[in-house]
Amino acid sequence: MATERKQSPLEQKARKWLTERGVKLEDIADLVYFLQNKYQENLTMEECLENVERVLRKREVQNAIITGIHLDVLAEENKLEQPLQEILETDESLYGIDEVIALSIVNVYGSIGFTNYGYIDKVKPGILEKLNDKSQGCHTFLDDIVGAIAAAASSRLAHSQTNDSILDEDE
Repeated sequence: MATERKQSPLEQKARKWLTERGVKLEDIADLVYFLQNKYQENLTMEECLENVERVLRKREVQNAIITGIHLDVLAEENKLEQPLQEILETDESLYGIDEVIALSIVNVYGSIGFTNYGYIDKVKPGILEKLNDKSQGCHTFLDDIVGAIAAAASSRLAHSQTNDSILDEDE
């Protein structure tokens, strides 16, 4: 009989803020499936969701989520100094700090995550398309964070195909 794992307050907050911003873990699992289904025969959504769950257990990921979402919210509330306010409102293409935070998540599971992230950030399938729509609020950081979580979970899945020991390392 499996025991329920206790989440830290930081993890609880990160998960709560994702939900409040309209991101369900199933949305992220859909992105993982999008990235991995052609490489893994018989991949299930349950496996994708389990890997998203594992990524969300990482403190680095939780820190990135709460930092990015908080900055998006402050931009929506017009509480940032210029020029940062305008940069975040318009998701200025040369800003790049949103991608840097995302890369801190991607890096958790190795270099394959960078490729996964670059691809999904360019294509913007599923929830990423919705988050990138500026009429739905400021998600300058959130769209990159969600894509990075999916890329990291996808990387975790890819590693598990060739080396089951990585699954034990991040319990």
